[in-house]
Amino acid sequence: MQLYTKLKIFHYQEKLDSLTRESKKTLAPVHIRIKPTNICNHSCSYCAYRDKNMQLGQDMAIKDTIPAAKMAEIVEDCIEMGVKAVTFSGGGEPFCYPHLAETAQALVDGGISIASLTNGALLKGKAAEIFALHGTWVRVSMDGWDGPSYAKFRNISEDEFSKVMENIENFKNMGGKCFLGVNYIINKDNTDHVFEMGQRLKDLGVNSVKFTACLVSNSGKENNEYHAPFFEKVKNQIQLALEKLTDRNFEIFDSYHNLDERFKKDYDWCPYLQILPVIGADQRIYSCHDKAYNLDCGVLGTIKDQRFKDAWQNNRETFFKIVPRRDCNHHCTSNNQNKLIHEYLDADPEHLPFV
Repeated sequence: MQLYTKLKIFHYQEKLDSLTRESKKTLAPVHIRIKPTNICNHSCSYCAYRDKNMQLGQDMAIKDTIPAAKMAEIVEDCIEMGVKAVTFSGGGEPFCYPHLAETAQALVDGGISIASLTNGALLKGKAAEIFALHGTWVRVSMDGWDGPSYAKFRNISEDEFSKVMENIENFKNMGGKCFLGVNYIINKDNTDHVFEMGQRLKDLGVNSVKFTACLVSNSGKENNEYHAPFFEKVKNQIQLALEKLTDRNFEIFDSYHNLDERFKKDYDWCPYLQILPVIGADQRIYSCHDKAYNLDCGVLGTIKDQRFKDAWQNNRETFFKIVPRRDCNHHCTSNNQNKLIHEYLDADPEHLPFV
């Protein structure tokens, strides 16, 4: 069974058929990414949300946090609307959010699947227990291989690395079926430790390790140039990990690759913003992760003074104000899915039987 596939959305045909401008239906998002707070207990050197030169998160206010009452309201609306899944992410560190435990439990009680990204430092206590017992997946972001490297990359104390490793091990020992993964972010300083960390994390009991490249620029070309001197060395270690470490209980995902150097899109509306929108800590609805906290061209609406369900249902034309051909000349997580959906929706109905 595949965890990472571009075809998940094709299991939701009614949603697909509701996406076009001509449709009379406005259905709930299948999945929502909620950024509950922009506060973070780490300060990663490569974090795009803290880099003023990066397009991602360019208008983010670090102090923003969704108020408890508003979050409870969002949960009520998600349950009523029929949202299938919620992922908590940054912005900041989701486990810094003081109301995460009760929010996660309320979503679970309402039949919504939950997941979270985290740096792992606070993956303990009641919130961690709820995710361990009831979450679908949790993914820990890592980069260092020991205390000094972790302190260097994240501007934290050297004992933080051992705490995160301990939290990972304890999380797996809480029981439950939550799929625990690690996103190991590769930079020029940790290239000798790729296979090593895959082995150590497997030994702790994680279910998967995903290797990805750190982003240093809005330019795909500049990112590729940064990784070029050590690209083959890293790929060789990942291949070794695939051969030596993968088994029925542990998976390696190789997401370490060159980026497209041209981000041009050839379509005029974005299907995926109706499928997987983002609610930011500033109480705005954004089209996607890549445009979160881009106030000039990412906002679908605000829920500061209205409910999420009302903002979603009453402003359908907003779904079509972003024109990817014009507005999305940047990295897009959903570009391949969007192209597949456009191909699906553009099929000539008279010729469909000729499969």
